[in-house]
Amino acid sequence: MSAAADRPRFTRRAVAALFLERQWLDRPRGRRLTAATLADFAGTTCGVQIDSVNVLERAHYLTLWSRFGAYDRGKLDRLVYRKRVLFEYLSHVACFVDTRDLPVFRALMDAIPAGFRKRYGYPGRKDQPVVDEVLAAIRARAPLGNSGFARTDGTKGGGWWTWKPATHALDYLWKAGAIGVHSRRNFEKLYAPMERVLPAHADTTPLAEAELPRTRVLRTLAALGAATFDDLRGYWTWPLLRAPVLRATVQALVREGVVTEVAVEHQRQPWFALTADLPELARAGRARRPSRGTTLLCPFDSLLWHRERILRLWGFHYRIEIYVPGHRRTHGYYVLPILHEGQFVGRLDPKLHRERGVLEARRVGFEPWLVAGEPPPGAAWGVARRDDVLAGVAKSLHELARFTGAGRVSVGRVTPAAWRAPLVRALRAAALAP
Repeated sequence: MSAAADRPRFTRRAVAALFLERQWLDRPRGRRLTAATLADFAGTTCGVQIDSVNVLERAHYLTLWSRFGAYDRGKLDRLVYRKRVLFEYLSHVACFVDTRDLPVFRALMDAIPAGFRKRYGYPGRKDQPVVDEVLAAIRARAPLGNSGFARTDGTKGGGWWTWKPATHALDYLWKAGAIGVHSRRNFEKLYAPMERVLPAHADTTPLAEAELPRTRVLRTLAALGAATFDDLRGYWTWPLLRAPVLRATVQALVREGVVTEVAVEHQRQPWFALTADLPELARAGRARRPSRGTTLLCPFDSLLWHRERILRLWGFHYRIEIYVPGHRRTHGYYVLPILHEGQFVGRLDPKLHRERGVLEARRVGFEPWLVAGEPPPGAAWGVARRDDVLAGVAKSLHELARFTGAGRVSVGRVTPAAWRAPLVRALRAAALAP
């Protein structure tokens, strides 16, 4: 690694601003959803995460709402499942990924059979007949989901460790690229042979396996703007790059001049950026503000994939508390960070009451620095004004309510309590705005 004095130096502001830009959050809800913008967004960020939690809305719908505003969800489903602009596979975890990246994902698929045999001993002699039967059923009866296969081992369902044999076979065949996700019904994946889902799959030349680490590092750096080793390992996580492979890949790219080691203020560990992005980092550092407006972020947003990075850059401590028992939760069940003018100013725990048409903000909490009228602890662009923040939150809540089909917004507990009344006033004003 290069000596500290030789490294280009950047502020946390510069890194955070370019990160927001690369994540398409420089203009929250300010773009139009088209086939081109959808593909570009998924390609730039390396994927749009899929998750089943539905207390508000599915994760991918929310992530795209934060960029595109109130788009037509039917149009999105057509672009994905008919036009095949994106397809379902894994990058961070299960994601919609850009179909133009099929050579990369085809290489990952091709490595699955050997990888599964080495790590899991799957499929073994007892498993192979089930795999063959499941594949034959998919070919004959597609689209077909997991519910189309009866449990034959006499056990009851539960976690992944109690999956029925057909479920293991479906997971293996999907990851290996023999089948793909054709569509979804009530969020259940319906599979079809991969040549039916992506006709170009069979004729796609996979990226050379030796090039995969290099490609993943370059794509991740492009998505992040600048990154530490931990960032690179914690962003595109599937399959996890082993630390020695990651370090060797980064070091080789530095020697080639494609990647440059940089220094970031208040950070001891080495950071890296694409050499071509050094002018972009300098430009981002001069920005008066990195993002215009306010938005709410899905817990599974790609900006938040590696939460330690958010803490390092913004000083914002965020954890998903879905799996924490209710009495031990600090902020709520499905907490959305509030991003205002590029700064994390608080968090909000929503619940959509579909039968009543109400979007409830059960808890809204604002950061102590904001309440005290002080600058934020990390990347900072001045002191945020309370009334501007409340107006932005109110507007975001009303737009999210319309997007999710709610006709009304209600507010529960607000921290600090003195901010509840002005937030309610801001909501009333936002409701009257054209």
